[in-house]
Amino acid sequence: MKVITRFPPSPTGKFHIGSARTALFNYLFAQHHGGTMFLRFEDTDAERNKIEHEHDIIDGLHWLGISYTESIPLRQSERLDVYRSYLHQLIESGAAYEAEPAENGGGNVVRFKNPNVKITFSDLIRGEVSFDTAELKDFIIARNTGSPLYHLAVVADDHDSGITHVIRGEDHISNTQRQILIIEALGFSRPVYAHIPLILAPDRSKLSKRHGAISLNEYRAEGFVAEALVNYLALLGWNPGGERELFSLAELVRAFDITQVQKSGAIFDLQKLRWFNHSYLKKLDAEEYEARFAEYIKTEKKAAPPAYLSQAIRIVQERGETFGHAFELLHTDCAFLEDNLNGGAPIPIPLLTKGAKADALTVLAHLKKVLVLLSGVDEKSFTTDAIKDAVFPYATGEGRASVLWPLRVALSGKEKSPDPFTLAGYLGKERTLSRVSNAIEMLSRV
Repeated sequence: MKVITRFPPSPTGKFHIGSARTALFNYLFAQHHGGTMFLRFEDTDAERNKIEHEHDIIDGLHWLGISYTESIPLRQSERLDVYRSYLHQLIESGAAYEAEPAENGGGNVVRFKNPNVKITFSDLIRGEVSFDTAELKDFIIARNTGSPLYHLAVVADDHDSGITHVIRGEDHISNTQRQILIIEALGFSRPVYAHIPLILAPDRSKLSKRHGAISLNEYRAEGFVAEALVNYLALLGWNPGGERELFSLAELVRAFDITQVQKSGAIFDLQKLRWFNHSYLKKLDAEEYEARFAEYIKTEKKAAPPAYLSQAIRIVQERGETFGHAFELLHTDCAFLEDNLNGGAPIPIPLLTKGAKADALTVLAHLKKVLVLLSGVDEKSFTTDAIKDAVFPYATGEGRASVLWPLRVALSGKEKSPDPFTLAGYLGKERTLSRVSNAIEMLSRV
């Protein structure tokens, strides 16, 4: 049996991470078994459906690398005649009947004649699940004989597309009993069901935007990368075993076993997602990182990056959790790379002495000594480690704060910045000596 799954979103809003994970699990399961995933839009809610939401979903799937086959046709709104045919079949067989007048007129609602039986199905995640359908009474399956509703449409779509496995959120478990009743009344074969846990907030409440859960394309706009989101979403409720956390999409396909999906709710942790993203960004080589960072800046219509972008790549790659965060760092932590430090304005003396906990004359003496030490470092080996080896012993003997604070401020012009050894390593010997000399000159005037 060829495995065929489906991802059937309703295009009534932006593509949310919960829906993205459902699509991913369907894709991983189908690909693992050499099968296919269909995409179809459940777009019968004419008032809320929007074509831009369809585009948002398609763009999101494409970005994540989740491939699919379009169900034929792609939209439920194009299959109303098919649903009506199945509805009339149910009425003619006595499995459904016209009941009370519809609330808004236009004929009578159609109810499914509940046989009041026990429905049991085997769920790949939850094991055997049973329902006493008597609680459903005779449930409505169409507004009238011309307007079938969700449960009948889903059953018809799954059957006509040859769906073998229905993988969806646990909030659909209660729908399964109704759909099985309709399936059996129409003489169709049941698909295999798997109901995945919902994604919950850290306090186990319903996930919302205040917990950091935004639409997929909003994560993209913030500078998250697809590889990290796919990896993180796959591990929300599923674990292949072991301590390993970083997997490519191809590795996830090979490892995916739906029986290892947990039953309890999966906890969404924004900081963990940021860790995944940062891990992937740090794995990129400098050339690829710079290219993807530049593409992000262009796509998101950010302001033109500063001229020192190439010099700053190693810093923002090491520190930036997302491309958006890295862009912020360009103008904060990396501003020291600007040739014209502080726009040419002198560094305030109080800033040079503030964190040193020493007077101006003492700071002046320390900077003069540091200038000598830095001058002795060979220009070709003027690296962070070499600079630290030259200066750190002196700073340790004289008091690190009183030596390193003014050195850092002299190089960055700011109260908060990377450590002075890192700053000097990026600036190079010539600019480092020049900035320390400028600070000495200012202090000499006091």
